[in-house]
Amino acid sequence: MYGFINTCLQSLVTEKFGEETWEKLKASAEVQDAFMTYTVYDDSITIKLIQEACKVLDVSMEAILKLFGEHFFKFCKVSGYDRMLRTLGGNLTEFIENLDALHSYLALSYQEMNAPSFRVEGGVDGAMLLHYYSDRNGLCHIVPGIIEAVAKDFFDTDVAMSILDMNEELERTGKKEHVVFLVVQKASRQMRMAKTNRSQDGEDIDTEQEALKTRLLRKKEKVLNSAVCPGEKSHWDVRAPVMSGNGPLGDTFQPVYPERLWVEEAVFCSVFPFHLVFDEALRVKQAGVNIQKYVPGLLTQKFGIDEYFSIIHPQVTFSISSICKFINSQFVLKTRREMMPKAWKSQPALKLRGQMIWMDSLRCMIFMCSPKLRSLQELEESKMHLSDIAPHDTTRDLILLNQQRLAEMELSRQLEKKKEELRVLSKHLAIEKKKTETLLYAMLPEHVANQLKEGKKVAAGEFETCTILFSDVVTFTNICAACEPIQIVNMLNTMYSKFDRLTSVHEVYKVETIGDAYMVVGGVPVPVESHAQRVANFALGMRISAEEVMNPVTGEPIQIRVGIHTGPVLAGVVGDKMPRYCLFGDTVNTASRMESHGLPNKVHLSPTAYRALENKGFEIVKRGEIEVKGKGKMTTYFLVQNLNATEDEIMGRPTVVTDQKGKHIHKTCPQCRMFLTELCRASVSDEVTPAGSPVAGPDSTDAANGQPPPDQTKTSFPASGPEPSVFCVVL
Repeated sequence: MYGFINTCLQSLVTEKFGEETWEKLKASAEVQDAFMTYTVYDDSITIKLIQEACKVLDVSMEAILKLFGEHFFKFCKVSGYDRMLRTLGGNLTEFIENLDALHSYLALSYQEMNAPSFRVEGGVDGAMLLHYYSDRNGLCHIVPGIIEAVAKDFFDTDVAMSILDMNEELERTGKKEHVVFLVVQKASRQMRMAKTNRSQDGEDIDTEQEALKTRLLRKKEKVLNSAVCPGEKSHWDVRAPVMSGNGPLGDTFQPVYPERLWVEEAVFCSVFPFHLVFDEALRVKQAGVNIQKYVPGLLTQKFGIDEYFSIIHPQVTFSISSICKFINSQFVLKTRREMMPKAWKSQPALKLRGQMIWMDSLRCMIFMCSPKLRSLQELEESKMHLSDIAPHDTTRDLILLNQQRLAEMELSRQLEKKKEELRVLSKHLAIEKKKTETLLYAMLPEHVANQLKEGKKVAAGEFETCTILFSDVVTFTNICAACEPIQIVNMLNTMYSKFDRLTSVHEVYKVETIGDAYMVVGGVPVPVESHAQRVANFALGMRISAEEVMNPVTGEPIQIRVGIHTGPVLAGVVGDKMPRYCLFGDTVNTASRMESHGLPNKVHLSPTAYRALENKGFEIVKRGEIEVKGKGKMTTYFLVQNLNATEDEIMGRPTVVTDQKGKHIHKTCPQCRMFLTELCRASVSDEVTPAGSPVAGPDSTDAANGQPPPDQTKTSFPASGPEPSVFCVVL
């Protein structure tokens, strides 16, 4: 199928069910991102999309196909085919009869199009039989959606359709799926009157619906049970082609026919150079001069027309009875290559398109036709010229116009292809841009990086208070002297990767690393009141992470020194090449002194850092007065632990908790916080006390009974309360 069909399906899903549904459907069907109108796609893609739509939307295949049929009609209208569709016929029957002709015309541009075929049998009381033929099985339910939408929009008519029969048409050479629909028409005016009456009396609604259903079933039973004797006509007569239209006098017009035909045989065969007359035995009785020219021996040899030609549309066997069934359809005949002269084997087979007319008095069929040619190139390949086509034949104009149409389609196809390429490139560019921004934001604060991207100068900013941390590896010089450089690189990479993860957990800004020195700051570039607590928790996490990094010399965990100081700084970007966001001020020097005067595996605090963390839930011990280079004597402190946070919380690991049913949940998601609220309420009422949790007091039930506290990483919640999520994000 052409991409036009798949684009229509995409339009239906996004319009009715939203863009997210289409993305979900596309992912489940494993199809490409976009469809191009003039590109041919395998039928399996469309079928798979429809099948996945049934699963995703939880509706039946019949409902999806009917909905698609309704939307396809609207989609064709907005795509520029509105006027073309409106001019097919003056009523629904004529509209359906001319659908094959429309498909034949569109096939001049869409050469790979494999459209279904339609045949109508008119009946009484506004009912008709619609025969549908297709090479694609299972798509017949699209037809009611299209026909009902057409009847309502173009002819102000409501129709009810039901399937009478489904079978495989053995007498056809193609499009073997044959579905017969019973179409019952009901004027919308009558429907509106019925609705008005029903609004006056609500009890009539069910009665009206039952009447319509009974009428449909009665007609269906009548058609199925009707038997037609040989030689006797059914009330479902084949409609004879209408040879006269509605003139100014309307139905009073009566054509006048001459007593004899005032045309010489030679003139007729020259004026209509492409026509054929054959009898019931398929013997050729008459042929136009140009058919005789391009099909040698057609009249001189004693062969039947079926030996010279095959019917390629509609795909039926070459017999009078089969042709009569589709007498209102456009026929396309193709010459058989084996009957052509050997010198013509390399040129394309001649195709003739036209109308079959049965002449009952002569018991013969006349085929009025023209060469089926799409472009001037095909005209040249067939060794033909425009002069071979009669001047009154619009095939001349059609070839010239279609030549322009094909050029426009090729241009549209190329533009569509370029548009798709640009879309893919734009998508890839957005991905690469995201990667670049991620890398840039890892080097500079986001608001600073954005200003630099816009070409602006970044002014230095003064921060009244922030907390700075320095760390280094104990005996790093000795380790470097005893190891290979690659071992040092691997050790530092492992350690810094762990530290970098912690900066995201505690939302502190990494300033830089120099050798084994690691520097972070809290409250810069975004001021926050909790900057000291964040840096303190980060320092505790660094100490735990360092225990997981091995000394390449001894094979034991490395030891680090950490120093923290709180005070004012000036921050800004320096340099044009590899710009860095740097901190300036005495606070930086003091923080560095805290690190250099610290002890292994200790977090050394300055007096201002101590005051910032005092009474904030941290255990801090006094080190005493020490001599600090360049600062003189200072009373410093050691940070021991956070009394209100577990090791998992310091490290940013998800805390596993369970309800009374044993269901595992994560403590850090909003739903679990609601559980904590329920937990606190239960603790107050002495219904349950979560031993080992941060909210449990020292005199909890387990502690009072002398039982050892349970695992700190597990907490039991009451089964009642809000349902927790299965996963949560640890920030």
